[in-house]
Amino acid sequence: MSLVIVLLLFAGLSEAAGRILPLLARRPGMPRTLVVGLLIGAGLVEAAVFTLWPLTAWTLAELPASSPPAGEALEWTPGLVAPLLLCAVLAFPLLGPLLHLVLFVAVGAGLAGPLAAATDLGWWGAAGCVAVAGVGLGLAVEAVRRLVVRLSTPRTPEPIS
Repeated sequence: MSLVIVLLLFAGLSEAAGRILPLLARRPGMPRTLVVGLLIGAGLVEAAVFTLWPLTAWTLAELPASSPPAGEALEWTPGLVAPLLLCAVLAFPLLGPLLHLVLFVAVGAGLAGPLAAATDLGWWGAAGCVAVAGVGLGLAVEAVRRLVVRLSTPRTPEPIS
């Protein structure tokens, strides 16, 4: 379990670095303490989102069922997290957003197998739950990112005429 936590933290930090470093390149001269704080904070948020992905998919899989699934809840394993870490490393914009997306789909497909085995949905239903959970979490994080950028951007005062 501790290996899974470490891998999720590294994946979150890598994903955050892939998103923050291009912004820093456009704004030279930012204080290092601010940069480190942004990386750590964003890395923890990304790791939390990665951690919530299987739980959210499991919750979605429970919705159509009349009774809770008999299997154990879907959890990350080192084998499922390792491709996620690779995917997060490839989040850097210059390394290919398409490859990043393909790897996320592969990680999601890897999550769909255990979810299908634990529920009565079948593989395609489980894959749908994993996809909806991933897209929903991704949109929520993107909305928060945009809100933080909007709130942290200095406003220029209106000219006095």
